[in-house]
Amino acid sequence: MTALNHLWLPVPQNLTLLSNDIHLWRIHLDVSEVQRQNLLTTLSDDEIARANRFHFQEHRQRFITGRGILRNILGNYLGIESQQVVFDYEERGKPVLADTLAKSGLCFNLSHSQGLALCAVNYHSQIGVDLEYIRPMSDVEALAKRFFLPREYEIVRSLSGHEQQEIFFRYWTCKEAYLKATGEGLAQLEQIEILLNPTKPAQLKTSENWSLFELRPAQDSLAAVVVAGAVDNLQCWQY
Repeated sequence: MTALNHLWLPVPQNLTLLSNDIHLWRIHLDVSEVQRQNLLTTLSDDEIARANRFHFQEHRQRFITGRGILRNILGNYLGIESQQVVFDYEERGKPVLADTLAKSGLCFNLSHSQGLALCAVNYHSQIGVDLEYIRPMSDVEALAKRFFLPREYEIVRSLSGHEQQEIFFRYWTCKEAYLKATGEGLAQLEQIEILLNPTKPAQLKTSENWSLFELRPAQDSLAAVVVAGAVDNLQCWQY
């Protein structure tokens, strides 16, 4: 599996995103109260309303942090202030830049799990990222049988213990990253074929040209990035 956890770099002063590159940002969501309040001032009214609908304070705080930092990241590429970033939402709720900003060609996707988030950014291509915290599950085989293709399920079933848990989450992140890139729902999970095994990087089996990258952004997390077309360079930044 491609392990890129050692490549998370500090952001350079001159940040340049080329047309066939991906920038992947690792974001820690548990920040100080002062930082969070500063980020809150950049959010729109609908984002604040959404934050207030979270039942648990921890989830509300992480949403504010994640959305505020997303605005900051996108604003840097667009050359505008964080609060000037305007979002539209696709049918299944995926945020995209509003029409006034979409002409820039900037595409992005955000995923979060526990106290960590990843933001993937590129130009002019569908892009999706999924991040999952590896948590012990007693029903791994049942979930694999329900959501995965038969040959994928057999690979999961052939393993045991930690290896079985990890391969399950590798399948899941690869499939969900692709579905987030296309904007399709999780109901399509079992229709996407991923070729992988415990020792080799995953491949997306599709008639179209997609690029797939696997990552371990933290010791207890797995992630995948999927983008339409070829990629020259994947750069990983620590926000």
